[in-house]
Amino acid sequence: MAARAKRTRIATFNINNVNKRLPNLLEWLGEARPDIVCLQELKAEDERFPARELSEAGYGAVWRGQKTWNGVAILSRGAEPILTRARLPGEPDDAQARYVEAAVNGLLIGCLYLPNGNPQPGPKFDYKLRWFKRLAAHAKTLLASGAPVVLAGDYNVVPTDADIYPTTSWTNDALLQPRSRAAYRRLLDQGWTDALRRLHPDHPPYTFWDYKRDRWRRDAGLRIDHLLLSRDLAGRLVAGGVDKQVRGREGASDHAPAWIELKG
Repeated sequence: MAARAKRTRIATFNINNVNKRLPNLLEWLGEARPDIVCLQELKAEDERFPARELSEAGYGAVWRGQKTWNGVAILSRGAEPILTRARLPGEPDDAQARYVEAAVNGLLIGCLYLPNGNPQPGPKFDYKLRWFKRLAAHAKTLLASGAPVVLAGDYNVVPTDADIYPTTSWTNDALLQPRSRAAYRRLLDQGWTDALRRLHPDHPPYTFWDYKRDRWRRDAGLRIDHLLLSRDLAGRLVAGGVDKQVRGREGASDHAPAWIELKG
């Protein structure tokens, strides 16, 4: 029997407090054994990031921590990621920890936590759009470099009506605004592939279920966690999905891990 071709599994997971939900994270890592993981919403300062526990589980890490709602990290199974960038270019005074980038086993991984933008209109939505513009500028540079790149994370945008359960209750939310969706489309138009949409064009899987209004039990979900692939990686995409069961566990994040597999 021929050996199965090597595959690399890459996941993104808004953990919603990495220390509070560390048992959930470690359980999932042990089950799914992803090769690379992008984490968002660490809610932990740099010195409180659980590097030791993750190392004991077999994962090296780079991270940029922050108290409150931010913080991002990249994990690599059996290897140490090489940090290439600890912040998104464009606003030197922006102190929010929302982007980290690393080289991992021949890939360049950008892990991002795009601003939520609520309430809108207002300063938070303006910041969201500025951050999106900065991301697009950096993404264009990454494409031009010719490197194999994955931009994974919580984009805080529902790209189309197919990416949310049938409802009008989110109509005024920043995640669904025409300007948010247009910014995401402009990013894709550079040449990036939305991996889960490519694999599941008619019914892309939800990645987020709000804690309120019994939305998890009703499967009232949204797709806001995305993995974008540079042109050369799109041809290597062979599988992908969402580990939905993780959302239903005790003490779970309101997100579930989204993942893809690349051949070669």
